[in-house]
Amino acid sequence: MKLQISHILKQLLLFFSLLRFSCEANQIEKLNELIKSRRSVNPPRAESWASLDELNGQYLSPLYVGSHEGLKEANKIEALPGQPEGVDFNQYSGYVTVDPRAGRALFYYFVESPQDSATKPLVLWLNGGPGCSSFGYGAMEELGPFRVNSDGKTLYLNEYAWNKGVGFSYSNRSSDYYNVGDKRTAIDSYIFLVNWLERFPEYKNRDFFIAGESYAGHYVPQLAHTILSNNNNTKRTVINLKGIAIGNAWIDDKTGEQGTYDYFWTHALTSDESQAGILKYCDFVNYTSLCDKYLSQADNEVGYIDIYNIYAPMCKSSAPKSSTGSVYDFDPCSDDYVYNYLNLKEVQTSLHVRPTQWSSCSGVGWTDSPTTILPTLKQLIAYGISVWVYSGDTDGRVPVTSSRYSINTLKLPVVNAWRPWYSSQEVGGHVVQYKGLTLTTVRGAGHLVPSYQPERALTLISSFLQRKLPPPS
Repeated sequence: MKLQISHILKQLLLFFSLLRFSCEANQIEKLNELIKSRRSVNPPRAESWASLDELNGQYLSPLYVGSHEGLKEANKIEALPGQPEGVDFNQYSGYVTVDPRAGRALFYYFVESPQDSATKPLVLWLNGGPGCSSFGYGAMEELGPFRVNSDGKTLYLNEYAWNKGVGFSYSNRSSDYYNVGDKRTAIDSYIFLVNWLERFPEYKNRDFFIAGESYAGHYVPQLAHTILSNNNNTKRTVINLKGIAIGNAWIDDKTGEQGTYDYFWTHALTSDESQAGILKYCDFVNYTSLCDKYLSQADNEVGYIDIYNIYAPMCKSSAPKSSTGSVYDFDPCSDDYVYNYLNLKEVQTSLHVRPTQWSSCSGVGWTDSPTTILPTLKQLIAYGISVWVYSGDTDGRVPVTSSRYSINTLKLPVVNAWRPWYSSQEVGGHVVQYKGLTLTTVRGAGHLVPSYQPERALTLISSFLQRKLPPPS
């Protein structure tokens, strides 16, 4: 996949899709549903994951590996409909089967670097939800090589591209759509990777990184955990995992919710009365009727805004649109443009997917979800995996406050103190490096960091892949 590092170091970007089918939902609604389900009488199972040493590949025996002869060539995209002139990189997309008995397959989209692709590291991008499309969001609105014009038929280049996504995966077994959770997502993702590397064997020995946002704060560490566990089994493919980066990531329920309501109040979205009630009655573990009263009151006070970027305009479909979009000015109606484009018959044909009614998020039933992913992060740190947590500072759904509260519970010693970092001679955000983990903000970015601040996001991911802190000046 194409990834630009400070406009010089380019990466190979891979997106793949979790199970999805048509549903009128978006990332905000899906994460809200999961958070509220914690307070219900039938919450998702919340058991913790085993340690890496205890796990040791036990979930994946036997491991399915299919035949991939000729599939790479068959998956090559000659050109996407409406793509601009001057495209100088290879694109591939198609399905990778992860369970032949169920007929379950994951869709992927892969973009190579236009320069020296044989030497670049491989980056996998995952969006959250749970159950939302890394292709529709990540590839088409954030990090991928193209974005969609307002006509819903043509594309323009993203000069700050650095990854790619999913959205057309399927299963022939209907129960698969209603019994999905963290564990099966990690297992399917790992099986996908092993099989994808059989289809693209030239990437087997590359440095491998995983990045993602939102509920991918679960997906990414859990997939990394699964990779390390199965790397210990020498009979299987060894994936050269080097690091993970998770943005505006939901990683711990208690500190996540506490940080959200503190962010609302400190950004003048909620009243003193609501905040006082929340502080008095809510411990964010056991929800009482009085706690629920003040949380609901605060939610109503926030009002109808884009909670992904509390200062951004809302989409007004009737407003006049420019015929050609700009990567420097994110259009709040981009969801609509992507929906229209990905439901064009010629687009689905070029992507080698089954004819389907595409939508951005699925209606899957989420069956298991740990209330915290912090123990998994601690295991990855102990294994020497580079862990970065980044946060757009105008996001109200998973705000920087939540990320800071979560990381502070780990009580990691500070290696490099909090400081500003720079992009194009401006402060791009702030960064602090702990022993084994780096926390960085992105100034002026919302939940979808590369959508709102593409250049700053590129500076950040460039630093992550080069394993150095963002520039101090």
